[in-house]
Amino acid sequence: MARLLHVVRVPRVLMCRQIRCFDLFCGAGGSACGASMAGAQIVGGVDAWKLAADTFQINFPEAVIWNERAENIDPKDVAARVGRVDLLLASPECTSHSVAKGNAPRCEISRETAFQVIRYARVLQPRWIVVENVPQMMRWSRFCEWLDGINRLGYQTCYGVLDAQDYGVPQSRKRLFVVCDMETMPTLPARFRGPKRTVADILGNGEQSDHPWALRPVCPGRLARATLERFQRAVEALGPKSEFLLVYYGTDGAGGYQSIDRPLRTVTTIDRFSYVRPAGRGHEMRMLQPPELAAAMGFPPLHQWAQSNRRDRIRLIGNAVCPPVMCSVVRHLTGQAVSTSATVTLAGH
Repeated sequence: MARLLHVVRVPRVLMCRQIRCFDLFCGAGGSACGASMAGAQIVGGVDAWKLAADTFQINFPEAVIWNERAENIDPKDVAARVGRVDLLLASPECTSHSVAKGNAPRCEISRETAFQVIRYARVLQPRWIVVENVPQMMRWSRFCEWLDGINRLGYQTCYGVLDAQDYGVPQSRKRLFVVCDMETMPTLPARFRGPKRTVADILGNGEQSDHPWALRPVCPGRLARATLERFQRAVEALGPKSEFLLVYYGTDGAGGYQSIDRPLRTVTTIDRFSYVRPAGRGHEMRMLQPPELAAAMGFPPLHQWAQSNRRDRIRLIGNAVCPPVMCSVVRHLTGQAVSTSATVTLAGH
């Protein structure tokens, strides 16, 4: 009997080795954490802030870390030390794009750190690139020039703004994601369906039952006038028996307070959220603690932080990328390789 040949489409991703990932502007490792959750092996990272580089190293001890400005490193040296790179992650400096900068002068040198993505990609030649930044980066006068530079390397690109609360993170945090693929047109992941996580999910995260965090009475004489006005607005709107968060420092365009049954507003590098609850005939309050803010970013409990003071810890957290969002982006991006199949011919009867 003649033998029949069956052509089987075998998903390319199933034939590949583990994806090797390098994190440019790695910070405290939020992007790398997300990529690791998606199954990638973290082989290296770069960050100029020693505290961030130390935190990255603690969490990825097998990775090679450069505590240096990206522009001062030769990508050829990176390639020689880490070997093959399949996925390049990058979160270039965002301060001079962000609305948080206010009316302060913008620094073009800071914005131009985005071009390091092109310089490293030209040498490392990863299959995929993911760039994260604030949405305002799209208004940058050189954004199209920068994107064209990536395209000229042979990448197909897609970009859009994702909100962390749509990907299982108990925080409303909108960020630009640019995804690039050398072999096929990439897309961004769809939103998760189902109820969103809220402030209530992160309250008390990291608190020890035998050493609870101290709260102090809300006394008008102790609060700044603007803060007291926010407190009074919250009580009037939510009721005297409700728990809520107060924006303790800085300005806020949404009343200066929020209920705990919705995602936290954007975590920044400033310690600004206070938890308020009814107590007896009045209210008591405390600032949200770093473990709660880390949970609001979606960091897993096992993520470790280098020894630091409270201010620096919050800066590390506020500068980070939400791991669950990056996990979704990387999983979706690299999973698209499944559609790029290899053809295998099998013999049969």
